[in-house]
Amino acid sequence: MINEWLEKLPAGEYPWLWKVFLAVLATALVNYLTGKALDRLQTHLERTHNVWDDALLASIRRPAYWMIWLVGFSYALQLILQTSDAEIFTVLNSLRAVLAVLILTWFLVGLVGQIEQRLLSGEYTKSDEPFDPTTVMALGKLVKTAIIITATLVAMQTLGYSVTGVLAFGGIGGIAVGFAAKDLLANFFGGLMVYLDRPFAVGEWIRSPDQNIEGTVENIGWRQTRIRTFDQRPLYVPNATFTQISVENPSRMLNRRIYETIGVRYDDARQLAAIVEAVRSYLEQHDEIDQNKTLIVNFNSFGPSSLDFFIYTFTKTTNWVKYHAIKQAILLDILGIIHQHDADVAYPTTTVKLQQEMAQQIEGESASE
Repeated sequence: MINEWLEKLPAGEYPWLWKVFLAVLATALVNYLTGKALDRLQTHLERTHNVWDDALLASIRRPAYWMIWLVGFSYALQLILQTSDAEIFTVLNSLRAVLAVLILTWFLVGLVGQIEQRLLSGEYTKSDEPFDPTTVMALGKLVKTAIIITATLVAMQTLGYSVTGVLAFGGIGGIAVGFAAKDLLANFFGGLMVYLDRPFAVGEWIRSPDQNIEGTVENIGWRQTRIRTFDQRPLYVPNATFTQISVENPSRMLNRRIYETIGVRYDDARQLAAIVEAVRSYLEQHDEIDQNKTLIVNFNSFGPSSLDFFIYTFTKTTNWVKYHAIKQAILLDILGIIHQHDADVAYPTTTVKLQQEMAQQIEGESASE
């Protein structure tokens, strides 16, 4: 039946028609077989757990389909060009080359994105070889930018534009663009400095004593950094800000400090030396206190209504919740030590001393009443 249909084609007027038909049919067949091959490959790769082949398979499927159809239609177009000199086909040749560049760019950008996504998920990361999220995101953005810029220059060269002229214009026009977009460039280089100097990374808690900035870093972009404050509000900070302010990174602390002043009543002055010594001995034997750090327990001052001594020490943990639990337990134990020495914590008091004549007068008035 197909042969009879082909024989009925007006071969004299369109001798290339059957060839174009076969080219499109072959393209569809190759596309179908490619899909089947990728499905079998996916079944085989599911037995392993590797970030590179999984990312390659996830990013290549759709660009491969489009590239096959582009090659098929290009061949069909070549057949038509043999019998036609229409100007439209010359334009389509340039368009075909640009589409090939776009499909290749689509695949490469998708591959980088898939690798970045899998590395950040932690599913493919070995426990003994952790990946830093900030480094992965920075390299991902850098590689994507390089791919897009290169693809743009290749596409412009394909369309007949001089890349040398474009680059030369970039050198001259870059000055004007720099003045017009100085804030954008300042934020870009600010983000670059964050990536290079690494004062903080994604997931770390930072704060600035210069501005009201405090929270957990969620994303470091080329223009701005997103911080989640402790009341769960997103805070967007331009990257140029970090080149002008001081930034504290509590997430990189090695210890947390306990620094408290405790007042004992003046009536318990005789027990003060024993209390201070008992508290020091208690802290030196505490399992959660880092003995390699400074540990001070000393009588410090004569307060208005108390004899003040202070404790200065560091816990082993940096966890905020655990630190407060340890601190509470230590302060309660110190209160118990004070009570064991038949003493108590002072509270604000005022002692009024009256002259003898005034005191006798007050006593006389009280007796007459």
